[in-house]
This record gives sequence, C-alpha cells and structure tokens, in this order.
Amino acid sequence: MPAQNLLYTTTTSPVGELLLAGDDHSLKYIHFASHAFNPPTDWHPIDALPYPVVEQLTAYFAEDLRQFDLPLDPEGTTFQLEVWAALEEIPYGETISYLELARRIGNPDSVRAVGLANGKNPLSIVVPCHRVIGNDGSLVGYGGGLPIKEALLELEGALQPDPQLSLF
Repeated sequence: MPAQNLLYTTTTSPVGELLLAGDDHSLKYIHFASHAFNPPTDWHPIDALPYPVVEQLTAYFAEDLRQFDLPLDPEGTTFQLEVWAALEEIPYGETISYLELARRIGNPDSVRAVGLANGKNPLSIVVPCHRVIGNDGSLVGYGGGLPIKEALLELEGALQPDPQLSLF
C-alpha cells in the first residue's frame, strides 16, 4: 500500500517519463509513468520535490553522476529493505547475479525471495535493481521492462551494445 499524503512530480528522462514521490524529507517512489499508475488521491502534485532528485537523475543520464546522494525512505519488509540496501552497494557499471545478491545478504538459499524483493523495489534507477542479472548473464526481470534495463546497463557501460543491432 503506497504511503499517504505524499508529494509528487514527474520528469522526462531518456527512458521515458518518471513519476517521483516522497514527503518533505525523503524520496519514497520512482515509477515509470508509461506503466499504469495513478497517484492516490491523497498525493499532492508539486513542481519540484525538496531534494535534488531531478537534478541527480539528469546528471546520471548525462553520464556525469555515478552514485546518487538522496534521502531515501522506501517502505518494505525487513527482508526487502535488506535486499534494497545490498542493491545500493553494487557499483556503477557492474552487474551481479541474483545468487550473488542472496550471498551478499548472507542467505544464499533465498535466491527466489531476493528476486521477488528486487522486483518490488520502489526506487528504480536510484536503487539500482537493474544491475542484477540472471546467473547465466542474461537480462531477466525488470519492472520498467527489459529494454529499459538494457538501456540503463549500456549507459553505465555494464553491457556492450550488440553490433548486429546497431543502425550505424
């Protein structure tokens, strides 16, 4: 259930329009606006959130920012929060498998639960769930869709574009 009485705004990015929501102190959600999501009626539109999320996203997409420095307060279970904290430790330009993520939180038998928690990450891009890939190196699962996951990883240099798909 989304938090109540939040402020929200939207911003345009190279991967589409993003809906950003938080309170006076911290960012709680980043949703891809192309996905069906209507802000609850007790969320309030605002021109800009009181922290530099739009500026940092702009710098990230311009390849001028590798690590976000924002006040974050995602809502989730204790396990989800643990997984999301581990996601923040994956360096820019690197990927890890779901198994490796499960190992990093000290629970290597929880690969499936880690995948589910990863999929519930409410702060896409900023909490980099896109950096988690299949054990065989394949791109699997991303709330924004696999083309966006691929674009984010290419932006970070974690994937090399397929030369056969190049138009140039």
